[in-house]
Amino acid sequence: MNPPDRARTNPGSYQVLDPSLLGRPVHLLPKFARRFADALGTAMAGPGGRRYWGAYRLDNLAFERAPDEDGLRWLAVPGPLGTAAVAFERSLLLGLLEGRYGRKNAPVALERRDPSLERVTTTEERLAATLTTQLAEQLHARVAEGLAAADAPADAAPAAALEAPVAASAPGKAGWVIRVTLRAAQGGADCHCWIGLDQELMAHVLQGLKEERSGGRSQRAAGDGLSSGLFVKLDGRLVSKEVTLAALFEMKVGDIIPVSVGRADVLLDESRLFTAAVAEHKGKLCLTSFEDAE
Repeated sequence: MNPPDRARTNPGSYQVLDPSLLGRPVHLLPKFARRFADALGTAMAGPGGRRYWGAYRLDNLAFERAPDEDGLRWLAVPGPLGTAAVAFERSLLLGLLEGRYGRKNAPVALERRDPSLERVTTTEERLAATLTTQLAEQLHARVAEGLAAADAPADAAPAAALEAPVAASAPGKAGWVIRVTLRAAQGGADCHCWIGLDQELMAHVLQGLKEERSGGRSQRAAGDGLSSGLFVKLDGRLVSKEVTLAALFEMKVGDIIPVSVGRADVLLDESRLFTAAVAEHKGKLCLTSFEDAE
């Protein structure tokens, strides 16, 4: 898979990959998410990570649609493999600050306050920038590892190559992001942050997964656990026929339109993923014999 051209947008107009560009390797994204979660969880639990993440620990990490929340502030970090943008819930940032400056049971105490009424301080902005850089570094490292494992031609992504975080607009609602769920050790509600990937960075993620994609469907069915990792809606297009507008207006109830049913297209948001044979089973039309679309 050749990565698409990088979107020529400045950080203030940051965009994530539209689902129609993901193509066939979309089902392998949970594998990348698991590897990213393992590395990120280890880094957060280490001595250096605890300094910034405090009592919060990684609970879950998964790809999902971009959040539809107007109050999120996004910071973008350009790098050699693409741009990542990060947004935090205010409750997470305030909980980290409360715990860092000595208040006990900070996440639990924060639940009784309204984060939207809290003034955004310079200290909070510095913390958000620091955590954004850490997440972007971990993400770029995992993408680089995937490219190296797939023998894909790509430069390494050292931390020094990443640029400083800058303010960015929210990703498009049709895009996908990585949702990171964090849980406080002393209790309290879960908190979240999100990592958006631009087209170039997402293309590199998929390029690093192509080697695993060729490993065979039997391995995916045996241990991939996709049903708990990423839910998508697939549409089947059984037949299409072009008619003139004049012929359309002349049609009457009972008219017959001759069509021939060949292999059906299986679509994800208008992106053609598979073709399938149309069969009948107990009076219902079914799709079978799936093949990857070229």
